[in-house]
Amino acid sequence: MKPIRESDLPGIGRKYEIETYSREKFVIVIHDDGRREIYTPDREDPDESVSIATLEDDEARAIAAILGGMNYKPKAMETIEVALNDLIIEWYRIDTDYPCVGVSIGELGVRQKTGASIIAAVYPDHTHHINPGAEYKLKGGSTLIVAGERNQLKVLKQLLQHGGR
Repeated sequence: MKPIRESDLPGIGRKYEIETYSREKFVIVIHDDGRREIYTPDREDPDESVSIATLEDDEARAIAAILGGMNYKPKAMETIEVALNDLIIEWYRIDTDYPCVGVSIGELGVRQKTGASIIAAVYPDHTHHINPGAEYKLKGGSTLIVAGERNQLKVLKQLLQHGGR
């Protein structure tokens, strides 16, 4: 994907122009009142744009969560990782028989023992808990979104699967 071009629209909001790897182009306008509009070039006249959707703030956030993988992750991406230099973001499913179920992040000593961070928990009903604190108790069947370096995540995975053993 080419860099996203941003520009202010005085009195309106902000415009983002995006071109994907597959060379598809679209524009997103975020209005100061929270609305979002999505445009694509007219196939017959590329200098003109066609509106494909207008979204209210809550609709846009729901769609962003879907696109970002917060609600559903394709099976092929069960162990996806996004590498940002040394930072890795992974998704770990907590099986109901893991010894960490019902234990808090603090009791497990996640940060102290691994150096990794749990940045969100997504539940089977698609609800989620963002940035859980030390008191947060892990739930079986949930998926954790975790961040850290590769060796930290390896230790975290072991801690989740085997508890303090």
